[in-house]
Amino acid sequence: MSSEFAPVSTRRARQREEARERQRAETKSEILGHARQLLVDEGPAAVSLRAIAREMGMTAPGLYRYYADHRELVQALTASLYDELAATLRHACDQAPEQSPRGRFAGTARALRTWALSHKPEFALIFSKPMPDADCAPGDPCHAASWRFGGVFVDLMTEFWRTGILSRPEPGTLDLDWLPQLEEMREHLGSEQPPLETLYVFVLAWSRLYGVVSVEVFGHLNFALTDPEPLFEHNLRDILELLQADPQDNQ
Repeated sequence: MSSEFAPVSTRRARQREEARERQRAETKSEILGHARQLLVDEGPAAVSLRAIAREMGMTAPGLYRYYADHRELVQALTASLYDELAATLRHACDQAPEQSPRGRFAGTARALRTWALSHKPEFALIFSKPMPDADCAPGDPCHAASWRFGGVFVDLMTEFWRTGILSRPEPGTLDLDWLPQLEEMREHLGSEQPPLETLYVFVLAWSRLYGVVSVEVFGHLNFALTDPEPLFEHNLRDILELLQADPQDNQ
């Protein structure tokens, strides 16, 4: 029966339930906002249900109605950060829809660096895992969100592969000790089944991109550089050469 013709009492009950669900969602979002602020201001050790309850003027038991324990809270916070970062990267990638995969990858990589430098505590939480509860292994609640983030770069890899411009390693250059491990990743991609050699190149490119961003975010270049951006751009060019992107694109 359409809600338009439902009894008045049924419609009102449904409206009350929808209002409760909205209120609950808003409260959970506010809790995550306070958790994130504590992370940024005081570090991961400060993120606790008791501290958040104090910030919100609630009792700790009251907060348990929304997040059962510390792990559930941290998992939700980690997932929300992965989703925020994924949305940021998707936006950067879509800013140049007519560019070649090279230009789209470069724009996305630069957006990753910009977000990471602007959100160092958040970047550290999702990538260096200072709390065990932030882990996103298979079976963890935030695992799907971590794959939504990873999917941004996987989609770019697929774009390189489909257009035929992604390089394939020369015969005899593959490290066979870790190549078979990529089978699990390929299975996770569902209908997209690129060759293992394609995933090999992608993982090499991602590890180098993550490395150059992380070393700057965590201050490990301060001993040598006051402005690491030229080094980032140098490494980005090397990564694009590894991917063998369209040489006609100057991005």
